Amino acid sequence: MAATNTVREILEIIEKAKHTRHHANPNRVGKDPDIEVDTVSFLDADAADARGLRRWSTRRQGWLFFPLLTLEGANLHFLAFRHLLSRGEVKGRRRELTILALRFSVFVAPVFVFLPLGMAFAFLGIQLAVFGVYMGASFAPNHKGMAVIAPNAKLDFFSKQVRTSRNITGGWWATWLMGGLNYQIEHHLFPNMPRPHLSRARAIVKEHSETLNVPYVETSLWRSYGIVIAYLNRVGLAARDPFECPMTAAAARA
Repeated sequence: MAATNTVREILEIIEKAKHTRHHANPNRVGKDPDIEVDTVSFLDADAADARGLRRWSTRRQGWLFFPLLTLEGANLHFLAFRHLLSRGEVKGRRRELTILALRFSVFVAPVFVFLPLGMAFAFLGIQLAVFGVYMGASFAPNHKGMAVIAPNAKLDFFSKQVRTSRNITGGWWATWLMGGLNYQIEHHLFPNMPRPHLSRARAIVKEHSETLNVPYVETSLWRSYGIVIAYLNRVGLAARDPFECPMTAAAARA
């Protein structure tokens, strides 16, 4: 868990500008980097543009989402090093590289010193897979499957943040599992508020939402995963060939 927290802190520093853009315009097309196309497509237009292997995976992306999260830990490490070793000015480059080198010398090196080579790689692979799934499972329920805002749509700050965010119910265990991100609506409205106070702000925000007739969405963790999978599968339909004959496709599978 300590290693996970260290990597998370480093990545938060590296991607601070990206996270700020997301907070300013959650789920807004062209402005929220979290819905930009990557391995997974979050918008119909991006799914329709998929080609080759990505097109195949996009058509099944809802079901592949959680298996793909096993690779996210390794991907985040790769992105961190790529950013720090890129050309141009990188704020705190030496400091961040030093922290990463220190972490690898303290955590990774002993694994290869005290374990057989194959077991060491297996240990790191499992650790990265668990890290990726845990991170993805904590962040995916927050916005995926919620309203997507058109580039030129005009919404006030409160409506924009509440309509695009989803809270996770479950009480203390949801807070423990998600580190306070289960109060995503309040987190987006008050990003600098200490997480222990977000639950207190919930009642006020919910009442204000009802007054303004703004949808305030809360659901269970498991239900949110179902919504995310269904949403990604629906978006993935755009990657299918509209001229594909069902009988021909069935024959090809046979």
